[in-house]
Amino acid sequence: MLAFNDLHGHLQPPAGNSGRLVVSPLLTINAGGAAHLAAHINARRTLNPHTMVVSSGDLIGASPLVSGMFHDEPTVEAMNLLGLDLNGVGNHEFDKGADELLRMQNGGCHPTAGCRAGHMFTGAQFQFLAANVRTDNGNGPPLLPAYAIREFEGIPVGFIGMTLEGTPAIVNPQGVMGLRFLDEADTANAVAAELQGLGVEAIVVLLHEGGYTTGTYDGCEGVSGAVVDIAARMDDAVDIILSGHTHRAYNCELSGKLVTSAASFGRLVTRVDVVLDHVTGNVLTRTAENEPVVRDDTDAAMAAFVDGYAQLAAGFGDVIVGSITQDITRAASQTSGISSLGALVADAHLWATSGPESGNAQIAFTNPGGVRADLAFGAAGPETSNGQVRYGEAFEVQPFMNELVTVDLTGAQLRAVLESQIESVTPQGIQATILQISQGFTYVIRISQPQGSRVPLTEMRLNGQPMAANTVYRVTTNSYLAGGGDGFGGFAMGTNATTGIGDAEALVQYFQAFSPVSPPATERLTIQ
Repeated sequence: MLAFNDLHGHLQPPAGNSGRLVVSPLLTINAGGAAHLAAHINARRTLNPHTMVVSSGDLIGASPLVSGMFHDEPTVEAMNLLGLDLNGVGNHEFDKGADELLRMQNGGCHPTAGCRAGHMFTGAQFQFLAANVRTDNGNGPPLLPAYAIREFEGIPVGFIGMTLEGTPAIVNPQGVMGLRFLDEADTANAVAAELQGLGVEAIVVLLHEGGYTTGTYDGCEGVSGAVVDIAARMDDAVDIILSGHTHRAYNCELSGKLVTSAASFGRLVTRVDVVLDHVTGNVLTRTAENEPVVRDDTDAAMAAFVDGYAQLAAGFGDVIVGSITQDITRAASQTSGISSLGALVADAHLWATSGPESGNAQIAFTNPGGVRADLAFGAAGPETSNGQVRYGEAFEVQPFMNELVTVDLTGAQLRAVLESQIESVTPQGIQATILQISQGFTYVIRISQPQGSRVPLTEMRLNGQPMAANTVYRVTTNSYLAGGGDGFGGFAMGTNATTGIGDAEALVQYFQAFSPVSPPATERLTIQ
């Protein structure tokens, strides 16, 4: 088996840190890119006629412009060209909802953008698997097949695919309405029993949930995270777990199972060599190695395919939309949890929705997980001088193509939303998903003065003035948060909603209006 995970539509070689792989404390290499991934897989495929190519989710979603601009159709088509056999769904496969995921499988025109002239999207030639995603609020069948069976010299091997149970909390809830996401281990055990009833004894799980390690890309030092418990609870009938989600790389024996992950963005391929028993159908031996996808060899067909889409996107992506005075990054302030880029995005969203014709917004919020790439000051690609920002870079900061939504919230409702950020408090600090906030709005969280299970939030101010509990304020978020994403259901309490432009387009227009842009202040929240 040749396995990878968390490609996220990175068809071109990932740039910057996203395209680097730490091989040892003294060596970092550039890795990834669909043409190099295809070359690596094709070379390995020629060594064994019994080869499966599989992915453990997040094949699409949060994708760069070359794929994201075309609704991730290019990535599905690239994987058809690659010869991908199976993909266990990940949370990002649900970014645009279940119907769009089914379109990725079955093909057809985009529901709003339609079909591009002269091009019909025919869907995936590989199979998406979703064992733990049930329809009809959990009472119906899986949204997609739970498993696939492949035979090698007459010996069946079962492949179970699934996403993490917590998917609804990290995607737009409106897109997964009516679906229920089941426990990973319980689901795997039930499906494994079904497979054994069909005479299948060799079982592989493509699991979009993972872990963390402290060692190298092909080891398992200090392994921790959800995959450890899931592996322990899975039945011994499961032989191999090819995992993902955390973007970490590891190669482990956990609870009698081989457990691996291939980092992200196509920088690694996990080669798993399996020997099967002709008599019993069991796995006799299994070994794995995480192999770097170096950029030495290139598959010409894949390179030409990607270049075709890159040229289509370049007319938009290479346009200079503004400039910055220095790097603006996602690195959160140690004291506030707000990043300069998160603050900039929130400022842009406020500006884009503050007029009477666009929402009359007074405050804007964005989720930190929706800010996906840094803005680098140094010139790169077609940029002719330092500081220039291209449309493609602005898109990669916010690649989900959410719309801006402005609603009425009272001061009390807004306070409840902000208090819901705090997941837990320890003597070492807080565990929280800190919303990124726009200029002019400030508040204080007093973790030093907990009131039972509640952390007091005080001194909410708008442009320096105290905010009243009963006063109505106009608040902008992206459509992901407005729908209750990241567990912020409080935004759904908003009324008098107006829908604005796309979040990435707001950032582009902000650059066009205010360049050169400097990193904004991050101390808009005080944690005491």
